[in-house]
Amino acid sequence: MLPIKTPLTTRLNITTPIISAPMAEVATPELAAAVTAAGGLGSIGAGYLSAQVLKEQIQKIRTSLNIPTGEPVPIAVGFLGWILDRTETSDDPRLLAVLDEIPLAVWFAFGVDLDKYVDQVHAYNTRTGRKTFIFVIVNSVEDARRAALKRVDAMVVQGHEAGGHGGADAPPLFVLLPAILREFQTNGGPLVVAAGGISTGVQIASLLTMGADGVVLGTRFLFTPECEYSPAKKQALINADLKATVRTMAFDEVARLNGWPPNCNGRAISNKIMDDHKAGLSIEERIEKYDESARNGDDSRLIIWAGVGAGLTNEIKGAADVLRGLHEEAVEHLQRATKLLA
Repeated sequence: MLPIKTPLTTRLNITTPIISAPMAEVATPELAAAVTAAGGLGSIGAGYLSAQVLKEQIQKIRTSLNIPTGEPVPIAVGFLGWILDRTETSDDPRLLAVLDEIPLAVWFAFGVDLDKYVDQVHAYNTRTGRKTFIFVIVNSVEDARRAALKRVDAMVVQGHEAGGHGGADAPPLFVLLPAILREFQTNGGPLVVAAGGISTGVQIASLLTMGADGVVLGTRFLFTPECEYSPAKKQALINADLKATVRTMAFDEVARLNGWPPNCNGRAISNKIMDDHKAGLSIEERIEKYDESARNGDDSRLIIWAGVGAGLTNEIKGAADVLRGLHEEAVEHLQRATKLLA
């Protein structure tokens, strides 16, 4: 595999600037390990998992990748700020326990005050002499400015096309990315990684030529056997077209996923959950129908977080093969782009 060299690949010592998103309850240790082993950076999402389970997952990846004890495990562990606000004041705090397992990187998103957690990682690095790489999601230029002030290593510029949760008012990636690059490529600062609706090597090549140091893909890695989604959810993804997803809080409401910070919502496959919402049913009625569907094994109200790129894929394939295919397609189009100047 012909390497693609960017400041991100150099910093993280990876072959391709492709990162699998740390999707809570979806990105398994097997998925993270497969992406890393194939040359990218795999990730897991902490969600509400206990410190012990997270430690076991990282240890499992360490064993799978044959990483010696005491050496960094080449993955990222993603944390949601609003969940950390609950867990870090409990009798089972997660962040420091995870850092002790020496993941190469941590990732913070969606909290009212992410700065305090970034500060904790900086303090941990100073105390231990380690160099834990810090990613932070940004949905606006203002978010990017705040992240830069906290000396994060990379900002993940997430457009509104992204699956799962993101900024309700985030511009499209191809608008937000150049706005942030314009400010930070001239003034220095964190590396810039692009996310949102990316499912093909062609898109990756175009984002790299725009100036992104790397890309994050979530939805594309849902179409893998390593992904935790059920067969029914994967079939819904295969059936999805380019109009299949919608960004709303309706899915969180019926699942009782309360706690997201202001101006944040989620993108998922539209189904009867949205039909109930559009019909004007009360939240109590919608929750009752959602629960009834779950009890009866009815697949019409599954919550399937996915980005707009779901409509660009229609097959299940191993994560390592997915990554290599994306990389090779990106290389092909990067090489083709150079001919435009011939």
